[in-house]
Amino acid sequence: ITDPKFSTPISNVTAAVGREATLTCVVHDLGAYKVAWLRVDTQTILTIQNHVITKNKRIGITYTEKKTWQLRIKDIRETDRGWYMCQINTDPMKSQMGYLDVVVPPDILDYPTSTDMVVREGSNVTLRCAAVGSPAPAIVWRREAGDNISLQDGEQVSSVEGPTFTIPKVNRLHMGAYLCIASNGVPPSVSKRVMLIVHFPPMIWVPNQLVGAVEGQRMTLECHSEAYPKSINYWTREKGDIVPQGGKYEPVLIDNAYKVVMKLSIKVVSQADFGAYKCIAKNSLGETDGTIKLYKLPKSAINSVETIDGKRRSKYWR
Repeated sequence: ITDPKFSTPISNVTAAVGREATLTCVVHDLGAYKVAWLRVDTQTILTIQNHVITKNKRIGITYTEKKTWQLRIKDIRETDRGWYMCQINTDPMKSQMGYLDVVVPPDILDYPTSTDMVVREGSNVTLRCAAVGSPAPAIVWRREAGDNISLQDGEQVSSVEGPTFTIPKVNRLHMGAYLCIASNGVPPSVSKRVMLIVHFPPMIWVPNQLVGAVEGQRMTLECHSEAYPKSINYWTREKGDIVPQGGKYEPVLIDNAYKVVMKLSIKVVSQADFGAYKCIAKNSLGETDGTIKLYKLPKSAINSVETIDGKRRSKYWR
């Protein structure tokens, strides 16, 4: 007559979805008794001795010297999470249990996660990111370009934690791509890109509103504008005539996101070129303009030419 005993407790096991898990039960002095594995929550008999009873083809059993009994579960699923019992058919029955924890890498849900957003400047914006996984994922927001995020109190931070990220009174500096990053220690971490587009009417400022020139010299007038959606930009003379491209005039736009530098180069300034010029910016939200007055300098105003930083520049005396 034998008296079977469990030599060690069953170690709890953690496995990732799709991998394989092994629960080990070590029995001494089994004799003629039999060992079975059961799923506790459903009371399903999985194996008896070296025979698989369940119809689940992912379940297997291995044993050595009627001592070590290993329950193997392939292609782990979330539904496999739970308690498993190793049982000896003594009277009374002897058993011990081990827990299988199934971890799941994070996944970002399409809903209610934010999609690309178009908002008016000054409105309040909330970006949302919903993720599932086991353990529950942590959410971090970053700017895709690596720029800092401006908070309401003016503080600059590299990232914001939490499933929601609110920007009160959004402005054009907030425009760009944001990454919602979900991680829970189970690789791989995942991210979703949310583009925030801020609409605002055009603004113009003029570095030099009064510019003097001598007949015959080359002169460039300059305006800076900001607008989104991108604006239509052009130059007019004081009577409203649009300055044509080509010939003696060279209008140039230097475009960078929502910022535009408008330059109007006059190749050879003549008497007819003196007067007021308007730089105009229009988009669907509005229109604005800036004025530059080009006035005549006498030829005697050019007193000398000096070299600054390796560049020849006219030096004026008045």
